[in-house]
Amino acid sequence: MTGSAAATEVGREPFEATGAGAAIERWTLRSTSGGARIEATVLTLGATLHTLTVPDRLGTPGQILLSTDELGQILGGARHYGTTVGRYANRIADSRITLDGQDHPIAPTGNGVTLHGGPDGFANRIWQAEEVPGGVRLYLHSPDGDQGFPGALDVWVTYTLTGGTLAIEYRAVTTRPTVVNLTNHAYFNLAGEGSGDVLGHLLTLDADEYTPVDDRQIPYGPYEPVAGTPFDFTTARPIGKSLHDDHPQLRGPGGYDHNWVLRPRPADGTPARAALLEDPGSGRVLEVLTTEPGLQVYTANTFHGAVTGASGVPYGPYAGIALETQHHPDSPHQPSYPSTELRPGQEFRSVTLLRVSVA
Repeated sequence: MTGSAAATEVGREPFEATGAGAAIERWTLRSTSGGARIEATVLTLGATLHTLTVPDRLGTPGQILLSTDELGQILGGARHYGTTVGRYANRIADSRITLDGQDHPIAPTGNGVTLHGGPDGFANRIWQAEEVPGGVRLYLHSPDGDQGFPGALDVWVTYTLTGGTLAIEYRAVTTRPTVVNLTNHAYFNLAGEGSGDVLGHLLTLDADEYTPVDDRQIPYGPYEPVAGTPFDFTTARPIGKSLHDDHPQLRGPGGYDHNWVLRPRPADGTPARAALLEDPGSGRVLEVLTTEPGLQVYTANTFHGAVTGASGVPYGPYAGIALETQHHPDSPHQPSYPSTELRPGQEFRSVTLLRVSVA
């Protein structure tokens, strides 16, 4: 171990070499909660939350993130598993933005959109890393014009583990006006990765509205209430309860791949609850708190066994659920949404907490 803070141990080791020969590091954070060991690992490739191991109600540890150690899969079918997504998470319509009257084409990813920052987004980069008390801070420099986005952007992502709470803190500054939307793209299965689907997990979302989308998964404007729809998770309900309902918003994606509008966040910047995920079988519980205004919920609808997890089980549909704290998709084209603009002299800040426990 290279160091510790309170009850958290922090270690680092080589992970594997990329095709270019650059070294990837794996950082390990270990803590205790109620006498139980909690462990998270972070890769410098993509500033990735790679694994999260927590006990079930019997005290048996289980790894609850979809994850693989195969570098080819990490760079391929699993390229966004647990990664820090940027410069702009989710979708931007028509692969262009306009700032101060100037048009900026950005790199497309297909279907008339730019998804997750472009074809060579932050998930593909090797970040610099240094130890901080209780965790690791990662840094990336994104040059002016990277994937078409204006402004040189300096980004820091810090993971710290305290008891059963993993904090993810984001910071960014720019040299020119730009847009920024950062998230973590971990897929959770509280029964343990490779254990089957998550349709029986209970989900609660602190959101009364969501952003319906067109066939490109682009929001078409006003929020819509969740009441009386398959999108109503204001009280706990199984993820699979209405996932296959004949609803126009579910037919295209084959499940949930939508942004929920979270209830107002505290003005002082304190993270507030966004989601509660519970697995009745194992007793594991995940609470997600954030300063962000939105939460993209994706139920891995299109997974068809292309990625095999560390358990040796190929991941099929609904093998995990992504709970991506973020600003709303396509905000640069939606003036009524919270702004994602960042200008010189300003600092982007965001905090998300992943709090694990046992029912």
